Amino acid sequence: MRLVIARCSVDYAGRLTAHLPSAPRLILVKADGSVSIHADDRAYKPLNWMSPPCTLKEGDGEQQDVWTVTNKAGEKLIITMEEILHDSSHELGVDPGLIKDGVEAHLQELLADRIETLGEGYTLIRREYMTAIGPVDILCRDAEGRTVAVEIKRRGEIDGVEQLTRYLELLNRDPHLAPVHGIFAAQEIKPQARVLATDRGIGCQVLDYDAMRGIEDDKLRLF
Repeated sequence: MRLVIARCSVDYAGRLTAHLPSAPRLILVKADGSVSIHADDRAYKPLNWMSPPCTLKEGDGEQQDVWTVTNKAGEKLIITMEEILHDSSHELGVDPGLIKDGVEAHLQELLADRIETLGEGYTLIRREYMTAIGPVDILCRDAEGRTVAVEIKRRGEIDGVEQLTRYLELLNRDPHLAPVHGIFAAQEIKPQARVLATDRGIGCQVLDYDAMRGIEDDKLRLF
């Protein structure tokens, strides 16, 4: 990961245009090719960004202080550097991923084992389906054979919907999986999270942990 703190202005040119006037900002260039621009607020959310796959071209010739990030659709993020205050690179290696608490991990295991909880005709593809930005809790198919990505939380909040949105954006680039639909599953789903999920075409599923644990197992097991 490369961390650059610079006074800069940023212009986005694509389906729409956007401009960030000159100010000190943090620029993150990640190993997956993504570039994001951050201010000293908004928690984790960037001011602007370009998701992978994309290419970064640092300026040359008369435009040495201009960085241009271009994605496969031809959209551009143009960063005009005025002063670089810090520039460092760090090798983070492969991230082990989020370790879920006991209940959340068990919910994933139970739902994978009882995938029909999501609806009649659902079949499991696999748990912990790895992507470039982390593992999707469950990847499955619905009764019509469409791919479905499921994000599981003990408590469903907006952050979980945002996480699933990022997974769906990435998975839908794979022609072997697309179109991929999303289900946000949790023991409790906050109203704001439900509204956001619905707005993004993501289904919501409330999981009854006790009921799922209490279902008698009708599958043959060796142990």
